[in-house]
Amino acid sequence: MTDKAKVQQLLDFIDASPSPWHAVATMEQALLSASFTRLSETQSWQLDPGGRYYVVRDDSSIIAFVVGDKSLPESGYKIIGAHTDSPGLRIKPHALHQSGEMLRMGVEVYGGPILATFTDRDLSFAGRVSYRSEAGEIETQLVRFEESLLRLPNLAIHMNRMVNEEGLKLNKQTELPLLFAMSSKEQMPDQLFSELLVSQCQLLAEQVMSWELNVYDTQKGAFWGAQQEFYTDSQLDNLASCHAGLSALLDETALQSGNTLVCAFFDHEEVGSESTKGADGSFLPDTLERIALARSLKTEDYKRALANSFMLSVDMAHAYQPNFPVAYESEHKVYVNKGPVIKLNANQRYSSESVSEAMFMSWCQEANVPFQKYSHRTDIPCGSTIGPMTSAKLGIRSVDVGNAMWAMHSIRESAGVLDHAYMIAVMQCFFKDQK
Repeated sequence: MTDKAKVQQLLDFIDASPSPWHAVATMEQALLSASFTRLSETQSWQLDPGGRYYVVRDDSSIIAFVVGDKSLPESGYKIIGAHTDSPGLRIKPHALHQSGEMLRMGVEVYGGPILATFTDRDLSFAGRVSYRSEAGEIETQLVRFEESLLRLPNLAIHMNRMVNEEGLKLNKQTELPLLFAMSSKEQMPDQLFSELLVSQCQLLAEQVMSWELNVYDTQKGAFWGAQQEFYTDSQLDNLASCHAGLSALLDETALQSGNTLVCAFFDHEEVGSESTKGADGSFLPDTLERIALARSLKTEDYKRALANSFMLSVDMAHAYQPNFPVAYESEHKVYVNKGPVIKLNANQRYSSESVSEAMFMSWCQEANVPFQKYSHRTDIPCGSTIGPMTSAKLGIRSVDVGNAMWAMHSIRESAGVLDHAYMIAVMQCFFKDQK
């Protein structure tokens, strides 16, 4: 498969996944097609050597794993971690409200998006609805509006004369609500929104109880550049890493390696990961321990397995943008299409250290893939990832890596075509490694 074809698969994956709940559902379909079996956390697990399994927590975090036939205490777990959520706008509980002759959709900021990039885009919303079934149980259902329903029109420059000098600044409370429709005297706003959901979900109005919905850009991903060497879409941070990890897991040579392979993709990274399904919660520790218990390991052997384990914490990296040279550490510029980026920070904002860094470099060399090293400007606060918290919680050696990209946290991000295939190749080497 060509590098461009792999990126097209990524774009198709993102376009099918306008919310974290959809992303997990899309990955679940790929796993089922590869003969993985879904497990429930509420039931006893019976795991077979060579078996392929996955478990979902609260619809938007997923852990897929292959039970190796090697001694787990000796070989440990080989883990790839990433996150399913992206920064953006979430719809408030009382969604619609009237403003003059217009109906606006109230939104709340989720994480740290570049708010100005949401203006003048063809927006809609997607997520999940909680409802009461005919049997009286609370169940959930995915919902997605394919057509453009929402917009955040810019204020004309005639009324915002300094926008090009001072930048676009939006008040989160008063200037972010999205335009939805002309107001109607015949319908109350809450009733109109309820009917919209009911019609889309094919439920009765009295069944719908609550929802979690995020705003998304309806424009599909695309290639660009003189040689079509770049690509753009929403949610590259961090669905690109999820797709790469899943692609590596589903590679048959990795599946036959005899190693115990794990892909852990968490929700809520963009807001701190402190939740029941976040990377700072119990989902990964619980799953790893249950794999050990199902293989009849004693506590000491489980701890030995952790000590012999390794994790790739995979999140996107900041590519050098020549229009803004002052934003970068001049000696640590990284570029798109130049290979995976090893992310380093002395204050442990990333989990990389010299040994894990060297190990990742060796996998890159084995895969014949170039690599780069990134360090943030010392006078600008550095972001973080799931790497430090998960490695600290489990005592597992970890390295933070990712592909270089532009416009991180924009509603429309860009990256290099070559890098996605590079990352998959390195992940495959990691999963197949016999050490």
